[in-house]
Amino acid sequence: MRYTSGNYEAFVRPRRPAGVDEKTAWFVGAGLSSLSGAAFLIRDAQMPGDRITIVERLPLPGGALDGIKHPEKGFVIRGGREMENHFECLWDLFRSIPSLEVEDASVLDEFYRLNRDDPNYSLQRATVDRGKDAHTDGLFALSDKAQKDIVKVFLATREEMENKRIDEVFSDEFLASNFWLYWRTMFAFEEWHSALEMKLYLHRFIHHIGGLPDFSALKFTKYNQYESLVLPLYTWLLDQGVQFRFDTEVTDVDFDIRSGRKQASYLHWIDENGTEGGTSLSENDLLFMTIGSLTENSFNGDHHHPAELDEGPAPAWDLWRRIAAKDDSFGRPDVFGGHIPQTKWESATVTTVDPRIPGYIEKICKRDPFSGKVVTGGIVTAKDSQWLLSWTVNRQPHFKAQKAEEIVVWVYALFVDTPGDYVKKPMQNCTGEEITQEWLYHLGVPVEDIAELAATGAKTVPVMMPYVTSFFMPRQAGDRPDVVPEGAVNFAFIGQFAESKERDCIFTTEYSVRTPMEAVYTLLDVERGVPEVFNSTYDIRSLLAATSRVRDGQEIRLPGPEFLRKRLLAKLDRTEIGELLSDSDLI
Repeated sequence: MRYTSGNYEAFVRPRRPAGVDEKTAWFVGAGLSSLSGAAFLIRDAQMPGDRITIVERLPLPGGALDGIKHPEKGFVIRGGREMENHFECLWDLFRSIPSLEVEDASVLDEFYRLNRDDPNYSLQRATVDRGKDAHTDGLFALSDKAQKDIVKVFLATREEMENKRIDEVFSDEFLASNFWLYWRTMFAFEEWHSALEMKLYLHRFIHHIGGLPDFSALKFTKYNQYESLVLPLYTWLLDQGVQFRFDTEVTDVDFDIRSGRKQASYLHWIDENGTEGGTSLSENDLLFMTIGSLTENSFNGDHHHPAELDEGPAPAWDLWRRIAAKDDSFGRPDVFGGHIPQTKWESATVTTVDPRIPGYIEKICKRDPFSGKVVTGGIVTAKDSQWLLSWTVNRQPHFKAQKAEEIVVWVYALFVDTPGDYVKKPMQNCTGEEITQEWLYHLGVPVEDIAELAATGAKTVPVMMPYVTSFFMPRQAGDRPDVVPEGAVNFAFIGQFAESKERDCIFTTEYSVRTPMEAVYTLLDVERGVPEVFNSTYDIRSLLAATSRVRDGQEIRLPGPEFLRKRLLAKLDRTEIGELLSDSDLI
């Protein structure tokens, strides 16, 4: 397996790998990683679909990419994934998956046309004083010291950032900036999270620093991501003959480990009837394991009941623990899954039914929420919220089953243990109705109307997720297993907790697709390269543009007397260096 870029390999149709007809494939979990891996097996390794089986504990596919209507409770979305144009592996996959809505178009075609016709950007990123403009004005407000913090982390080696927290490498001045407000609420970073992940994000999205304040860098699907991404992919896999075993929990994997060679030999499971079973695995039976889970033990409350924090047995994490105990190269799950107080947060899905509420939404986002086009353009953060509450309204309807008068809103908070501003209790102890009250308070709804509107004007489902930022915990090399560990002959680890050799970052749909692509291409020696991460971190234009934005457009003042500065600038103006500095507004 190798990484490539450019059209030479982007459009190649690889030849059929030797011996593929003698192989079968098994996937643990039916999240985006497994669905993508199965698609790459069929499209690029040319394995017949009926030789692929996906085993899933839940009754439906999708993993963390969800969107469902619960008959009694209402619509539920635990979160949403922000996407951009340089998710190279994701778009490589979805160029081949037919759209369910647009005739003779792929999911990528549909997505591209949607975002070209209705580009995403925010008109109000943050509020204070109950819905008033926070006047962040698109500025990062970084002091010289805070700017130096960013440069220092950007230039540091990965090893220097291992096992360090964000607040250990960034100063209080940085943590008080608008940059950190934008960053932490967009990506769900906390001050105690990994400095290494922060560094990787800076490198990965350096070309989008300018779009951080208004979300102009982002692109979104038409509906929730289950209906827009998972369902077309799942439908295509079924059409190819892929077998799905739902309501079946994988409990363990046996390995034959000898000097220099590792083979998965048996897959254990418990089926929907509680019966223990499994299957033997030969060298020709490939096993792709999704390890860990950010949505494990998610608990849905409802409008009248809080979402409980489930700290009990966690099947996905317990499976990884059993696997990891068998070889040092299989990772250290408790680095990520053993810190619930640091990895939990809560979200809520609000479905509005009272016609008064959309008016308050429109006042803040400055767009008609019923237009069918971009509404908030990303999250709106109540900057002065004790919960650090953020909320977003995507294009409506967000669910195909929505009624015309309904608006679906996603609300989340980073500080779930802190009493709110209107509801004087922590978010994690609140019912859906109480969360709606707190949200309406920060929308600017008159205090005398809040209780009534929350009780009868909306239906809200809170969701507590104990492990949702578990992959952000400080870590070091070896804590995540390689996608294909050294010596592995028939198995791979995929998903957010597998270590790609490429310099990508987690908590993205791209990473969920990249790791199975690497796994399939490695185990079957597919003769096409895996797309490398977009190389903006090595592009002088992207670096200069980001530098200018981090400085809020302030020019660089050259030292020395004025006559000397003028002579130097005159010489620079006659070079490409001068042109680059001028184009980026640095001089």
